[in-house]
Amino acid sequence: MLESVFLFIIMLIFTALGTIKMLHMFQLNSYKPKEQIKWYKKNISKLLPFYAAFVGLSALTIIDRWYGAFLVFVFSYSLNPFEKAKKPLVYTPRVKRLLVTCTIVFAVFAVAVFVVPSSRIKLLIAAVEMGFIPLTLLLCNYINKPVELSINKHYINDAKRMLAACPKLKIIGVTGSFGKTSVKFYLNTLLRAKYNVLMTPESYNTPMGIVKTIRGKLKATHEIFICEMGARNVGDIKEICDIVHPDHGVITSIGEQHLETFKTVDNIINTKFELADSLNDKGILFVNGDCEAITTHKHKKMENAVTYGLGENCAYRACNLKISEKGSEFTVVAPNGEKCDFVTKLIGTHNVINIVGAIAVSNTLSTPLEKLKPQVRKLECVPHRLQLINRGEVIVVDDAYNSNPSGAKAALDTISYFDGMKILVTPGMVELGEKQEELNYNFGRQAANVCDCIILVGERQTKPIYNGVKDAGYDMTKCYVAKDLKDAVDYAYGLKTDKKKIMLLENDLPDNY
Repeated sequence: MLESVFLFIIMLIFTALGTIKMLHMFQLNSYKPKEQIKWYKKNISKLLPFYAAFVGLSALTIIDRWYGAFLVFVFSYSLNPFEKAKKPLVYTPRVKRLLVTCTIVFAVFAVAVFVVPSSRIKLLIAAVEMGFIPLTLLLCNYINKPVELSINKHYINDAKRMLAACPKLKIIGVTGSFGKTSVKFYLNTLLRAKYNVLMTPESYNTPMGIVKTIRGKLKATHEIFICEMGARNVGDIKEICDIVHPDHGVITSIGEQHLETFKTVDNIINTKFELADSLNDKGILFVNGDCEAITTHKHKKMENAVTYGLGENCAYRACNLKISEKGSEFTVVAPNGEKCDFVTKLIGTHNVINIVGAIAVSNTLSTPLEKLKPQVRKLECVPHRLQLINRGEVIVVDDAYNSNPSGAKAALDTISYFDGMKILVTPGMVELGEKQEELNYNFGRQAANVCDCIILVGERQTKPIYNGVKDAGYDMTKCYVAKDLKDAVDYAYGLKTDKKKIMLLENDLPDNY
């Protein structure tokens, strides 16, 4: 009896810790088994505790020394102890249901430990239960799949019912490889000059995130719903459009992002244009006219699309652009030739393009340009997207959200306008598939032409950037490889200079990286 209780306690503690850790990664991988398995393959070191537990306990069955399980537990846990997460596990209803199923499976093993008489078999049961936690989690997810699908279907149908009950509600879908969250926030501020507006909050851009917004916030008094639409796979935008049925659409950009799942840029283009596919004959498509991948794409909606940007051929274009660390000034020329000057505290050429996109939509929906001037002045930077933070001797340009090649280059272009010591802090870019090394290498070469100091976060992840910086002929004494973000920031603050420091934080990888 003593050995059964002892093994049960060891199993309970190890299983609880291991399951929570793997479940956290599963949540960050969007509850997708394929993504979780990819993560397992890429992060073998994170699975060492489970391997060690299985091997160690299996070895104990040979020598029949059950009390050695404590040493196996301590050794296994020491291989990969818990670290403070940037974004902790969120105990959503789905997570709680999955934990219940995992608990039931664990209970089966626990009962077996108490029932079987042989200590060797007890140890073998413990070895299997503790060693296969990563796979058990996926098994439990599979068991729960019918329940999750049923719940999701109920929520989706409820959201559709609520939308149908608001026949006058205009729905604007916003998608793109980058810029969609910024355009959504800017559009929300501008349209509020005339309409009662609801938008998906933060970075809510998945089907269930959008459904949650509709069910929790949509009211009969809302006149416009701005719906951000994200995608990692072909068909993701169509899935969202089939729920909300947008009246108008905005495609902010198309570039090399999420190539790991999309595989090709053509797949990205076709997926973003699933928004255009969903619009009826009266629906207006607004597109970034400076993005070649958009303007060269053959689609029936492109014939009458409203373009915006900096180019001469754009229907709504910005000119007389002036950018400084204090903000941006520009003139917008409308399709009818009307001109209007705008001032914003936001910085960066691509921020101006995103603002012009929001102006194009608002003006087309009957808000005069002059009435939009005070709204543009009110615009606040979207957190972690070229967010300017003045900390006295250091100006932090926080562009930490999900960096991509075009966005990273735009961020470098932005700080090039600043006077001072330009410092780049970055862990590099991810989810770029086979082109990840090449694109990070190019980023390194670009950074070498702009920055006075380059700080790379993590040696393995940033090796391509380091090589790009080196091959650009950069003074490598000004390139520092930090072990983590805290080390990087501490190093940046410790740099000696008579100039003001401009610190660009370009990307911040989530815990599953």
